[in-house]
Amino acid sequence: MLREIQEFGSHAMDIYSYLLSGIDPRIKEYPLMQNPLPMSAILLSYLLFVMYLGPRMMANRKPFQLKEAMIVYNFTLVALSLVIVHEMVRVAWLFWFSKIIELIDTVFFILRKKHGQVTFLHIFHHSFMPWTWWWGIVYAPGGMGSFHAMVNSTVHIIMYFYYGLSAAGPRFQKFLWWKKYMTAIQLTQFVLVSLHATQYYFMDSCDYQFPMILHLIWMYGTFFFVLFSNFWMQAYVKGKRLPKQDSKPSQNGTAVAANGKHHENGVEHAATNGSARHENGGAHASKMKKA
Repeated sequence: MLREIQEFGSHAMDIYSYLLSGIDPRIKEYPLMQNPLPMSAILLSYLLFVMYLGPRMMANRKPFQLKEAMIVYNFTLVALSLVIVHEMVRVAWLFWFSKIIELIDTVFFILRKKHGQVTFLHIFHHSFMPWTWWWGIVYAPGGMGSFHAMVNSTVHIIMYFYYGLSAAGPRFQKFLWWKKYMTAIQLTQFVLVSLHATQYYFMDSCDYQFPMILHLIWMYGTFFFVLFSNFWMQAYVKGKRLPKQDSKPSQNGTAVAANGKHHENGVEHAATNGSARHENGGAHASKMKKA
């Protein structure tokens, strides 16, 4: 028995060493890129906080307001997304790291006791996407996979700008008349991303280093397009509104999510992925989601 355990451990270490040997040398010197352990520790800490420690910590406390923090957070992500779009070829790592920063979306919900927004799909999206993108950029930074990052970052510039204004208070609500078009922008994003990834399946040959990431991108785009289309139909074609969870206006961009991900604070969060009200910024979000 002991020998079998030792052999299993030896094989596991061989596989781990083999995986590490494939890391692209261009990305290896960046923070958190030497091996998957620090990244995994961050995501496990995130899951521990949002699923256990956070709710227990806030159980007998009043919700934090966090207005100033959310304004700084949203506009910081606007600036970061601008840099990513401008320097796409050189910032594969920065795009991945922005997904680590966006874990704060959920932390805000926990501290503000908006537990209804912390759905399984929201948590799954926030934890699974950075985990898969870590492997994507250490094996194949740039290339076909970077198109998804560029489009997503462009959408995040607009989305976090919306949530930043929404978090700033009622006096800015008159500037948020364009919230309806956010869903159209998100749908366009998913179409572009899926079509771009689809070309891989019609190529006679492609030297992209890590095809698995293209399959994941195609699945992301297709899955969320279906969910957001359902939201568009329910909210804008049939005129239905999702039920409110709070009697008070929410901050940091309340947006309804029915995109299979209810987006909060700039990232697509699968709500039923479709039936959660989004709140990363203001009283406005009864009809919007984040991608």
